[in-house]
Amino acid sequence: MDIYDKINELYDKKREIELGGGDERIAKQHEKGKLTARERINLLLDEGTFVELNPFVIHRTRDFGMDKQKGPGDGVVTGYGKIDGRPVYLFSQDFTVFGGALGEMHAMKIANVMDLAAKNGAPFIGLNDSGGARIQEGVVSLDGYGEIFYRNAIYSGVIPQISVILGPCAGGAVYSPAITDFVFMTDETSQMFITGPKVIETVTGEKISSEDLGGSKVHNSISGNAHFRGKDEKTVLGQVRHLLSYLPQNNNEKTPILDVDSDEDYRNDLADVVPFETIRPYDVRKVIEQVVDEGSFFEVQSEFAKNAVVGFARMKGESVGLICNQPKVMAGGLDINSSDKIARFIRTCDSFNIPLITFEDVTGFFPGVKQEHGGIIRHGAKILYAYSEATVPKITVILRKAFGGAYVALNSKAIGADVVYAWPNAEIAVMGAEGAANIIFAREIANSDHPESTRAEKIEEYRTKFANPYVAASHGMVDDVIDPRDTRIKLLQALEMMRNKQEVRPTKKHGNIPL
Repeated sequence: MDIYDKINELYDKKREIELGGGDERIAKQHEKGKLTARERINLLLDEGTFVELNPFVIHRTRDFGMDKQKGPGDGVVTGYGKIDGRPVYLFSQDFTVFGGALGEMHAMKIANVMDLAAKNGAPFIGLNDSGGARIQEGVVSLDGYGEIFYRNAIYSGVIPQISVILGPCAGGAVYSPAITDFVFMTDETSQMFITGPKVIETVTGEKISSEDLGGSKVHNSISGNAHFRGKDEKTVLGQVRHLLSYLPQNNNEKTPILDVDSDEDYRNDLADVVPFETIRPYDVRKVIEQVVDEGSFFEVQSEFAKNAVVGFARMKGESVGLICNQPKVMAGGLDINSSDKIARFIRTCDSFNIPLITFEDVTGFFPGVKQEHGGIIRHGAKILYAYSEATVPKITVILRKAFGGAYVALNSKAIGADVVYAWPNAEIAVMGAEGAANIIFAREIANSDHPESTRAEKIEEYRTKFANPYVAASHGMVDDVIDPRDTRIKLLQALEMMRNKQEVRPTKKHGNIPL
């Protein structure tokens, strides 16, 4: 035997590993509408850039007949490659080998590549398709999950971490995605839950399908555990590539600034987008479209807490994070879910040096016994905390209404806004003019011969004297009252002015956000 025989043997072994669980199991994977671990990697990464790590790793279990099962790669493919020319590290679980179940060596492979991602300051992506912990390995498999959870936590805010759910994800396995920055799911073929339908039926008597319990629609619209979903794996992996274009490689870098064609920044249509009457609804996305680079808005959690709109966009090619009230849903008021959604997004942007722009049109925090008992105080405080904690450039534009505690919470000057603009029709006050007039002028209205006309007069008087933006501007709480058509221009000027912003905070271990 010579060196060439050894080389041929090497390639034979690699071909065996690349086949995973074999042709029959690959066919079953395809029948379910799912791709294999390697097909997913090839779709996600730039062509020809994937470099595999630890392909020869196998399990060390001897019990329950495992000594007779090889399990190529131990059910997971790990390595690195490039997306749009920028390095990323990843794992892709192989459902054709042990159902993608996680064991000791499987976990070791994932932990190793996570460490490499952190050392080299590059995003980490997990393609999840697993039956959960490998029962045959017992507590060792649970310890493996712990190794991964620990790295998810300590690398949080250091490198972007993305989880893509492409099959079942149950039990302890769901906690790794929950710690990562973004979670993607595919319709009909991916699920997440702590306890599956059979366990729930046994314990509580409730009958429910896997899809209705933990499918993509559930987690994108009801639980808020996921951020994006797509009709198939190709769509979802394309979304992952798109998301990464808005993010830096790590927390020490800024996002790349794309070249854009110079265009006219004056936006004439903006003056007519927002209705003058404060009670009339409109879609804040129409404001966004008029302000950001054309076609650049990428909404996050679009189906969850629809009274708030958050997402990434570009201003002259620079990534920004947008936080907006949505007046067409619940009048844009803040509730428990929207508070969590906003606070989480603020902290994500701040972790990765992405400037924040807030479009404000808010009546206040949503009233009701259910909200109060559900902890709206604690959840609403997360917004205050997140904005106060953030050190990236922070800009607010008050489009129409800014009332009460919600005005303070949504990036007011008092909690650290760098620049606050208001449109000339903006109302900034403790409460709306109607409510305020009914309280302040209650006696005059009651004693009037024409209560309704007196009420209307007092409402207008309050609005003119106290609720207009010039009052707030006179106290320095608004930096400028601007023509709506100049909004894009003003934001671009502010972003340019603050491109090198630095803000030093007191040294501490970490804060104690009201979780």
